[in-house]
Amino acid sequence: MKCIEIKSSQREQWIPITSQVEDAVRESGFLDGACLVYVPHTTAGVTINENADPDVADDLLMGLARLIPRNLPFRHSEGNSDAHLKSSLVGCSVLVPVRKGRLQLGTWQGIYFGEFDGPRRRQCYIRFLREGGNGA
Repeated sequence: MKCIEIKSSQREQWIPITSQVEDAVRESGFLDGACLVYVPHTTAGVTINENADPDVADDLLMGLARLIPRNLPFRHSEGNSDAHLKSSLVGCSVLVPVRKGRLQLGTWQGIYFGEFDGPRRRQCYIRFLREGGNGA
């Protein structure tokens, strides 16, 4: 398993991490199976989406902000309840097939770390799962 550090600079942002995950796959020598990307935070998430047009990431943040406004009458006293909800909606992991040492992402797909309560330093774990269920 590999841990990568992610540093956000804004309260909410999508940070592309595809290249870091690809580097981890390459450095590990892992060839076939799946790569689990996991975020151990309750106010952050990870997703796969379009990586060709940066407007898509901005649109995703806008959509989440409209679905879950920051000023709702939340009971949680830390002022980041919207971030907890966004994290739950986005999810804390993605599973990507790996074949011949390469992530099997679609042409326009990239892996994004979602920060919803930054700026912060975060971790993201990458775990390799061999075919047949044995992890690497």
